Amino acid sequence: MEILDKLKILADSAKYDASCSSSGSNRKNTNNGIGNGSVAGICHSWGADGRCISLLKILLSNCCIYDCKYCINRCTNTVKRATFTPQEVADLTINFYKRNYIEGLFLSSAIVKSPNDTMELLVKTVSILRNEYQFNGYIHCKSIPGCSQELIDKLGSMVDRLSINIELPSNDSLKLLAPQKEKTGILNPMTYVANNIKQNKLDKSKFKPNFVPAGQTTQLIVGATPESDLKILKLSEGLYSKLSLKRVYYSAYISVNQDKNLPSLEAPPLLRENRLYQADWLLRYYGFKADELLDETHPNFHSVLDPKCDWALRNLDKFPVEINQADYFSLLRIPGIGVISAKKIIRARRDFLLDFEALKKLGVVLKRAQYFITCKGKYFSKAYHFEPNFIETNLTYQERKYLPLPPFKQLSIFDSLTPTKEDKVKCLTGSL
Repeated sequence: MEILDKLKILADSAKYDASCSSSGSNRKNTNNGIGNGSVAGICHSWGADGRCISLLKILLSNCCIYDCKYCINRCTNTVKRATFTPQEVADLTINFYKRNYIEGLFLSSAIVKSPNDTMELLVKTVSILRNEYQFNGYIHCKSIPGCSQELIDKLGSMVDRLSINIELPSNDSLKLLAPQKEKTGILNPMTYVANNIKQNKLDKSKFKPNFVPAGQTTQLIVGATPESDLKILKLSEGLYSKLSLKRVYYSAYISVNQDKNLPSLEAPPLLRENRLYQADWLLRYYGFKADELLDETHPNFHSVLDPKCDWALRNLDKFPVEINQADYFSLLRIPGIGVISAKKIIRARRDFLLDFEALKKLGVVLKRAQYFITCKGKYFSKAYHFEPNFIETNLTYQERKYLPLPPFKQLSIFDSLTPTKEDKVKCLTGSL
């Protein structure tokens, strides 16, 4: 099979893996090499489906021995199969880089023959790039669950980031949809990688190569199994706190197979995926806990309101907050105030007392924040009813204007809709 034909098959097969964004690395470059893995050396561009395409994103092979019910590459599916050799992947990466098509490589694979055999192919591919071609660019590899620790050590010493996908959020779901995989076979390697990263940072030796300097990530499929948003979010919280993961990626379940154990969905649950990303941001940067955002009586996120607004409405006893007196972490909990605007508020009020006009200039989204704050002891003139139903009615009315009609569709850069200035700021800063 021609390389171009393989590329079409294996690039298409890789599109379901969301955990491919890059954020740079502090791995040292080799002398006389090409490329750079630093933050400045990684560009970010986005495709029509919203996925990061700054890296050459391919599978080494889609010939899988596993029969995971949700996967397009399951062994019982009738799909076109292809396998790259390590040399072919290395040549493609270098040639694409020299043509300025890419800045790095994201390489994953189906399970060929066995986890160890597949991992050896990945190690050989990265070794050719690093040692023969002296490629310093960013490389993100998928570690194969069930492979030996020795192979993880070899791969981890050459790549910038590793990801080991959990895929399904509970052991019961794993047994139901991916019976050949085991929970321990996924979590144990993740723990091993996390411990090695921590140990490598403590080791001051100049001669020891960095081990996965850009950290590890994982991916969870949303909507294939009946777990609530609360269960998914608590799993993510545990991964961040115990394994120091850089990112947990959420992928809305896309129905590509027919099976009695799979749900029948008209469209991927993209809105739910978006809510989990918003909540994930609150966990990592806003100081929230999973049990604060959701509980057993409220296990799933609001269909219209974002997680912070939803939390604020259920905790009105903590509001209104006086903007000129609240500390930084209290400011972060106010809907419409993000990390950047909270820091600006702290700096600005050292010189003068802030009013609503000043907040607007600082980037605060008053259409949400006005219901939860006071300035100089006064409410905003339009938010004169501090009452749950009044606030919820106004917030939901505002948000519904921006929601697409069901079934929900993820926005594309190729859509005819023109984003507002506020939309652009939210995309760049992640502020809610």
